[in-house]
Amino acid sequence: MIASISDLLRLCIMPILVWAAWRDVKTRRLPSYLWPPLVMLGVVLLVWDTSVYFSGLSPIYTPIAIAFLFRVSVSCLIIIPLSYGLWAIGGFGGADAKVLMTLAILIPTVPIYQFLGMTFPVVTAPLGVFSLTILTNTVVLTAAYPINLILHNITDRVWEFPAALFARPVSIDDLNTEHGQLAETSDRITRNGIDLDALRMYLRWRGTTLSAIRESPTTHRNPASIIQTYAPTDGAVSITPDRSSVERTSAKSHTDMRSSNLTDFDSVDATDVWGADRFLEAVNHRAYGSSPTQLRDTLTLLSAPDRQTVWVSPGIPFLVPICLGTVIAFTYGDILFGLVISLYM
Repeated sequence: MIASISDLLRLCIMPILVWAAWRDVKTRRLPSYLWPPLVMLGVVLLVWDTSVYFSGLSPIYTPIAIAFLFRVSVSCLIIIPLSYGLWAIGGFGGADAKVLMTLAILIPTVPIYQFLGMTFPVVTAPLGVFSLTILTNTVVLTAAYPINLILHNITDRVWEFPAALFARPVSIDDLNTEHGQLAETSDRITRNGIDLDALRMYLRWRGTTLSAIRESPTTHRNPASIIQTYAPTDGAVSITPDRSSVERTSAKSHTDMRSSNLTDFDSVDATDVWGADRFLEAVNHRAYGSSPTQLRDTLTLLSAPDRQTVWVSPGIPFLVPICLGTVIAFTYGDILFGLVISLYM
């Protein structure tokens, strides 16, 4: 392979992105320590490339040097703020924003590789901002996901409008390992259902399971049944709950409550159905935006004896289209620009 040393070093991002995409699929969590070393490498390579472009071999005001500065400026001054802004409004997660910011610094301009007599990438957008190419490739690939979801629902003959446009039916027994948001309440379809991570947090805090709640919803609905609570974690699928007690109440024992038909709440707030208020207070209301009303409605829905499946809007592991978009950017190039060329040729 023939390429500049700096462009060869930039290829180190690929195995890291592949691993990050795999982990995102499995856990929807990425360690923050991945990105600072890559940012530092990107800064070093930018200094290196700048010294080459502005050396005696290439005077500072030559068109190629000015184009290099322009592309680096667009990458750092537009892609980085855009990524942060999309994270701030909930467009995607913090890890996704960090990846795009890292790519904006590490690969701001188009790297060129020659291999087996061919030059890659094949299609290069006129602007020449490589991080922008990665972003547009990612958007194009992400847009295909809802189409695939709709086709999957049609194939499985599980069509219910409008839920089938953005969600899929999932067995309640499988919710503990699912990612995404519940797409329905007890009386309607919604795009703002509870995050399944928040549901896992609640179950771990209470030291129970959905199966147990479905077997005895009346007992679990009673706030006096919460004798002790546990570490809620952050709701990630891969985390093993910590069963060490973090709180005890003055409520009666389970034996005492059974003998009193769960009518004596002692000092427990009897109006706090399912213990929703107490849970959110315990986690400082940091349960992915969940409200007590939303949590209560979710638990009522999931504990209904006639319900076996619910509509879930899958959480898209955004690192997967980012990874694929980067692979395509390094090889084929800019998908969007390639489509435009094919339409007008």
